[in-house]
Amino acid sequence: MNKYILIIALLLMSVLSHAQISNFPSLQVPDHTPMMNSTWEAIDKMMYRVTTKDNKKIYTPHYPPELKKLENKIVELPGYLVPLTSGRNHKTFMLSVLPVTQCQFCGTNGIPPMVEIFMKKGAVKFTEDPIKIKGKMKFNPEPLQGNAEIQIFDAELIN
Repeated sequence: MNKYILIIALLLMSVLSHAQISNFPSLQVPDHTPMMNSTWEAIDKMMYRVTTKDNKKIYTPHYPPELKKLENKIVELPGYLVPLTSGRNHKTFMLSVLPVTQCQFCGTNGIPPMVEIFMKKGAVKFTEDPIKIKGKMKFNPEPLQGNAEIQIFDAELIN
């Protein structure tokens, strides 16, 4: 008899906790629109070569041929805005395949690919919705000096 009461109590708690979470959207794991396309897949293949000099490890970005083909080309890239500074409007920001609300899950399957965006004119208002950017892809020759390895210059918002 005690088994049945325990099972019923567990089922009841499960139903009630689901109902409570449904009333608080901030407790739910957010859905996101997948952004991966052929450009993102090429970006995701970038790796680092590790060399040693004076007993220090030096990390140098390695751009595979399919990514190298995109250098100095105009690309369209969908993604989620990741701010670099606080504020509502952003002229420079990171673009990611995952929304910033997913950051708490980063590391469970690696860090998602991101690129640094430099707007041509104006600024983009922060949004949690996906955006699409069009601009010229360049590789940063000195990424270890504080900027991203892959950058989009003269970017325009196209959606």
